[in-house]
Amino acid sequence: MLRSMTGFGRCFLEDERWSHVWEIRSVNNRHLDIRWRLPVQVRSLEPVLEKLVRSQASRGRLEISLHLQDNQGRENISLNEGQADAMLEEIAVFANSRGEDFTPDYNRLLNISFLWEEGLPENDDALLAVLEQGLATALDDWNQSRQIEGKALGKDLLTRILRMEEWIDRIRERAPSVKEGRFGQVRERLSETLDRLGQELDESRFIQEIVIMADKLDVSEELTRLHVHLERLRELLDQGRDSGRKLDFTIQECFREISTCGNKIQDVQVSRLVVDVKNELEKCREQVQNLE
Repeated sequence: MLRSMTGFGRCFLEDERWSHVWEIRSVNNRHLDIRWRLPVQVRSLEPVLEKLVRSQASRGRLEISLHLQDNQGRENISLNEGQADAMLEEIAVFANSRGEDFTPDYNRLLNISFLWEEGLPENDDALLAVLEQGLATALDDWNQSRQIEGKALGKDLLTRILRMEEWIDRIRERAPSVKEGRFGQVRERLSETLDRLGQELDESRFIQEIVIMADKLDVSEELTRLHVHLERLRELLDQGRDSGRKLDFTIQECFREISTCGNKIQDVQVSRLVVDVKNELEKCREQVQNLE
């Protein structure tokens, strides 16, 4: 199923020990960019949690936040003893250099925030399991919202493909008459010019020129490739997940073929149809850029 890169997911879980809320927000991006907002005490778990996210996402910019609360009111706080020792020793050396005694006031250390570190209780695998469960549930909610939007985008794209197929069929029907009309114009102009010069039209030479012109005006190959590309778009829409890049590339190929048709066939009706197809392709490209 198609998935949009834009979505939102949320999960709230609570047990006797922990309460936590996961929130996931995402927007479109060429690559997968994950930005975490985790409490200090669980930041060490980010690599483990990121593996879970990467198994569910391939593109987009994600902002993932966690609000964590200990229901038992216990916090795992430790003093960075190495840094505290270094600070006290430096102050002691400074005091001795001035010939003064230094007696540390350990209560002052309570007000130095960067000396205190919050962390998980040692071997608290239960919390990791709970966090993974909550994140997985939030990812499911997030994927559901992306699938709903992806389904709507797919339906819109299919409607536009059908519309373009109708216009391309009209170009295919119009192209032969444009070619014949151009041949008639060339014959008429040559005849008028030769009449003024008192000369006759060389049919064999004229046929050679018409063959060259017919090749330049022929768009059958371009229309065939365009039809194949539109069929490919249909297949990718049915394929669903992770089709965004392939859809974008195929649309670029459609642009190339329809532009060639417009350059070859200089006709008012065909030019209008070419412009209409290009407009639809541009709208499709904008939609596809939101798909994973």
